[in-house]
Amino acid sequence: MTDQNVDAQAARQRRISPLAATIILVVILIIGFLAVAAVTAEVLWYRQTGYLPVLTTQWIAAAVMFVIGFLGMAVPLFFAIDVAYRKRPVYARLTAQLDRYQELFEPLRRLVKWGLPAVIGLFAGVSTAAQWQSALLWLNSSPTGETDAQFGFDISFFLFDLPMLQGIVGFASAVTLISLIAGVATSYLYGGIAFAGRDVRVSKSTRIQAAVLATLYLLLQAVSLWLDQYSSLTGSSGLRTGAMFQDVHAVIPGKQILAGIAIIVAILFLVTAFTGKWRLPVVGTALFLVSSIVLGIGYPWAVQQFQVRPDEKSLESEYIQRNIDATRVAYGIDDVDVERYDAVTDAEPGALRDDAAATANIRIIDPEVVSPTFSQLEQIRQYYQFPKSLSVDRYEIDGQVEDAVTAVRDINITDQTGWFNRTLVYTHGYGMVAAYGNQRSPGGEPVFLENGIPTSGKLGEFEPRVYFGMSSPEYSIVGGERSKPIELDFPADAESTAEATADDPAPADPSAEEATTEEATTDEAATDEAATDDAAADEEVESGRQNMTTFTGDGGPVLSNIFTKLIYALKFQDMEVLLSGAVVDGSQILYDRNPVQRVQKVAPYLTIDASPYASVVDGRLVWIVDGYTTSANYPYSEVTDMNALTVDSSNKTRDPLPKNVNYIRNSVKATVDAYDGSISLYAWDSEDPLLKSWGKIFPGTLKDVSEMSGGLLSHVRYPSDLFKVQRAVLGEYHVTDPDAFYSAEDRWRTPNDPVSSATADAVKFAQPPYYLTLAAGANADPNYSIYSTYIPDASGEGQRDILTGYLAANSNAGSKDGTISEDYGTLKLLTLPKGNSIPGPGQVQNSFTTDSKVSNLLNILRQGESKVISGNLLTLPVGGGLLYVQPVYVQATSGTSFPILQKVLVSFGDDIAFEDTLDAALDELFGGNSGANAGDGATPVVPGDDTPADDAETGNGSSSGSSDPLDPVLKEMQQAIQDRDKAMKDGDWTAYGEADERLRQALENALQGS
Repeated sequence: MTDQNVDAQAARQRRISPLAATIILVVILIIGFLAVAAVTAEVLWYRQTGYLPVLTTQWIAAAVMFVIGFLGMAVPLFFAIDVAYRKRPVYARLTAQLDRYQELFEPLRRLVKWGLPAVIGLFAGVSTAAQWQSALLWLNSSPTGETDAQFGFDISFFLFDLPMLQGIVGFASAVTLISLIAGVATSYLYGGIAFAGRDVRVSKSTRIQAAVLATLYLLLQAVSLWLDQYSSLTGSSGLRTGAMFQDVHAVIPGKQILAGIAIIVAILFLVTAFTGKWRLPVVGTALFLVSSIVLGIGYPWAVQQFQVRPDEKSLESEYIQRNIDATRVAYGIDDVDVERYDAVTDAEPGALRDDAAATANIRIIDPEVVSPTFSQLEQIRQYYQFPKSLSVDRYEIDGQVEDAVTAVRDINITDQTGWFNRTLVYTHGYGMVAAYGNQRSPGGEPVFLENGIPTSGKLGEFEPRVYFGMSSPEYSIVGGERSKPIELDFPADAESTAEATADDPAPADPSAEEATTEEATTDEAATDEAATDDAAADEEVESGRQNMTTFTGDGGPVLSNIFTKLIYALKFQDMEVLLSGAVVDGSQILYDRNPVQRVQKVAPYLTIDASPYASVVDGRLVWIVDGYTTSANYPYSEVTDMNALTVDSSNKTRDPLPKNVNYIRNSVKATVDAYDGSISLYAWDSEDPLLKSWGKIFPGTLKDVSEMSGGLLSHVRYPSDLFKVQRAVLGEYHVTDPDAFYSAEDRWRTPNDPVSSATADAVKFAQPPYYLTLAAGANADPNYSIYSTYIPDASGEGQRDILTGYLAANSNAGSKDGTISEDYGTLKLLTLPKGNSIPGPGQVQNSFTTDSKVSNLLNILRQGESKVISGNLLTLPVGGGLLYVQPVYVQATSGTSFPILQKVLVSFGDDIAFEDTLDAALDELFGGNSGANAGDGATPVVPGDDTPADDAETGNGSSSGSSDPLDPVLKEMQQAIQDRDKAMKDGDWTAYGEADERLRQALENALQGS
């Protein structure tokens, strides 16, 4: 076979078949169309919300950074390979092995020359594009007016400039090093570098290229070392974050000296490029490496071991003080109002007379417990749901501000089948349910101030429909020009009062509910063909048995044409979006509906608080979301893991990735309308340098606080995640004397939650902060606040659960349009005397559990199929001391089950009281008259002495200490408990109330007879 025939056959083998080419082309087109669809969907979402510039700015910035990274890596690498090849020796003597390498490499030479830089450039571009935020912050930074303690630079240098400069130097160093390696490898392959025994022959072109690149690399290392000295102010390698004695006197001078040595060695390499003498740069490089070990490791170690360690407390004092001052400023705890609180422990009659306002607002409804109660009494239908953890808010009712426990009645499509139902019918939740935080009904249920369907109560008229909630479906299609509405609004037979809903609190069985939309709309409706028209779709809904509605807001992109429908059919992988005739002209598609997700998308620079909450504001139901700007580059401020500090018994889920911060500000208050999803971002902390920069980057996205209405401000509160971080830092940094701080003689921590159960591995979670109306300190006015307590930070046998401090933050932002209350955000720290031990939450909970009177009554409550649930243990500074309040709930263990409030435990000093109401418990605790009335004082109770004797029955009728006269009473109690449990299981609340009253009366008779 001739050479021409061989070449022709090889060419035919290399030729791609038409089928393969067609398949490749189709795959490329599909991928391209999917990419276009994804991009278009994002553009439509941002355009509808009014934040399209946020998206375009991100994309443009990321694209520019990608191009810079790609070209910055690919171009130098390409030229390094190309120059090394072009300047290769023409008559180089190659070894047999190199000759074989060349034969193998030569057919791929062009591919490698172009492909290798392109591939590495892609990786560099992607890595660089991820740094778009740092680049924009650097370009839009402004001075803060504050300077660091070591170099006297403006803080903005560390927040904005230093991270970017280090990134640039690091990227340039990587480019230079990779180019040097690629150039040397190419030169070696083509004979530019040859080894003959111990001799190394380097061609002139290779020598110049390698020397120039080495010079550039060493100059970059000198710059990097110079910048590293500034990084020591944010490093955590020493005793504390920041430059300690060792850093200031050894590490920083060492970095400066090494930078100078690197410049000298770089000059030697540059000289080599002209002289061809390698000895000096090689010796200089060796000396540089040795100097790096000596100055970078050895000398700092020697200073630490022989100078600092023998007198560490004295030598580190100045730098610890820097750390204390910077940390307190960076975490916003530098203006904490510290007050000594000489708490008394004797419960004297009338002690609460001066705390009447705070006492009247003590919350006895636990938002972490009563969610099942809300569900049973107010869920109404199985397609609604409440969150597991409710919110605490406050409203002005009849001229008086009342703390309230609130929850949004969200939609639940878990049990719905068929695309039609899940997407077009069950589209939104309905209404808010709110209960007084300080009241209970005679049966132990919450007293609602807003409830029912249609919603009614004390909150006035407002739009109740919740299209945007924490549990909204992934997407819904709403609105449009329809002859009849098809969106389920609320069941037609629902009552508007809590009394009516209490008659049938359990959610209806889906299999037994009559004429629901789910029955009316069949699976065939879920797979509508394109020919199905609006009238046919309406026939699928028996709207006569339901109240139907049609969305009229502007909440999502309009499905205006077949292309838009196709985009979202691909996005959600539901072809019904494209084919269903129920998707009519003007229909909108709602997605990304979680308020946290919506705020995060329009403000990608914010860290979002984990506890958004809904409030009725100016006739609208809106979600209020707190956003933080954070940094880990504040000089001398202590670095912490924000994800770890925000974990407690109410938020047990921890992000496995740490979020290191040493600067945090609640810079943004955001709102999301629950009906149309409209988003507003308010610049809450206008002095925050990070927010100023982001305001320049995304102009027009932030509103001024002056635009906030008084109604909105009245519901703004101090954010919980910020408070958690601050309380953790303040537990150590309340000590401002460096000597005392070094000794850690007064370090505090948040106590473990005494009422939360431990996990399987016995992990204990911190007690969460609580929102309450309280007066923190002597002569303080009661305000809506968030508070937490402290105990000594000790472990093992030395651990003592006694109170050392009480931290409260004023959460009342005022109610005047555009004006924030001057007292909002004020941190008040009450320090307790060390000589007078005040029991902490753990000790108080132990006292409640072990007290004979309390345990006897709890045993009685546990009779039958019931369990006792301890509510949140609240701590209030009233009566000159500290009052503990804990609601006690009872819940059936079978059948229809939800917690109801039965008793209230209170403690002051060593005294304990356990009564049906808080008001009665306080009177009992304070010698028969507390001097103030609690919010549940009007709750009717069965009269009688409720104080059991020390040898009271355990309630099981078989105790060795029982007496025969009590047996009939105990049997009566047992029968009443059984009747009550049966009534609860059957949902017969009339019978439940009668049995409960018999139980109460029997209990009183037992206690009197004992």
